[in-house]
Amino acid sequence: MNKTNVVYLFPGQGAQYSGMAIDLLSSEKVKRLFDTASEIFGKDVRELLQSDVDVLKRTDVSQPMITLANLAAAAYLDDQGYRPAACAGFSLGEYAALVYSGVVEAADCLRLVKARGEAMQKTADSLREAAGGDPAAAPGMAAIVGLDPKQAEELIAKWSDAGLKDLYAANINSPKQLVVSGTAAALAEAETRFKEAGAKRVIRLQVAGPFHCPLMADSAEAFRPVLESVTFSNPSAALFSNVTGKQITSGEEARKLALQQITSPVRWVEEQASIAAFGAEALLETGPGKVLQGLWKDSGSELPVYPAGTAEDIGKLGV
Repeated sequence: MNKTNVVYLFPGQGAQYSGMAIDLLSSEKVKRLFDTASEIFGKDVRELLQSDVDVLKRTDVSQPMITLANLAAAAYLDDQGYRPAACAGFSLGEYAALVYSGVVEAADCLRLVKARGEAMQKTADSLREAAGGDPAAAPGMAAIVGLDPKQAEELIAKWSDAGLKDLYAANINSPKQLVVSGTAAALAEAETRFKEAGAKRVIRLQVAGPFHCPLMADSAEAFRPVLESVTFSNPSAALFSNVTGKQITSGEEARKLALQQITSPVRWVEEQASIAAFGAEALLETGPGKVLQGLWKDSGSELPVYPAGTAEDIGKLGV
């Protein structure tokens, strides 16, 4: 494998697990990164990364910790001589991609995801409180399995025009799966309608809020001044966008899209097609879990994708 002709794919929220990235601390670069993160977050990140799952699934904890784990995996790869020709991240994963494409500094990235996680947690808490504190009655997300995403998006548009409000395409994950966000009432009605349209399953997701849709607009407004305070440089390696599915050409475009991403769907199917056309030799899932490997295989591309989130995984690359 050519170590400089690879694409880093950084995972997003939901990939977290207790103890992630701790095995990467044999790297001095990772140790320095952890020290920087501990200073920014005001807590020892070694302890936070080993929190139980209930703590780690909170948006204001999971976002900075997953980003730290993503950056740690990339730093560990640095020590092995890897340099990405291109970067992409799923949802939250885009922030680590901003670092390794040369757009923002690692410390600024950590400050951004801390603020982003806090803003999104606050909006999710407010939405839940408005629903009487009952998570089942609060806005959320659901996975639609077995229905073509394009067909699902067309149905959402049709139903919206006919009066079904607050239902949105949130993550276009693969040719087999789309995730929607919406109010509890919209999701309940959509479950019946999607099944009637041929969906095999509709699965409510255990998430803090209705991410990647206009219901998160308060988060975007709270996050805007923090985003505007950070320097965004032009990419030095190719960088791909969730919002457009295409390559990002400038630092200012990256900043604009980072704000839009909070309320816009993740167009991962289109983004994967752009990555496949880029011409790299292989892809590395740089961070915890193996979700993006599964989605890549669903894309039909023959380009190989490998796990690179642990010291063991990285040690096996090229063997």
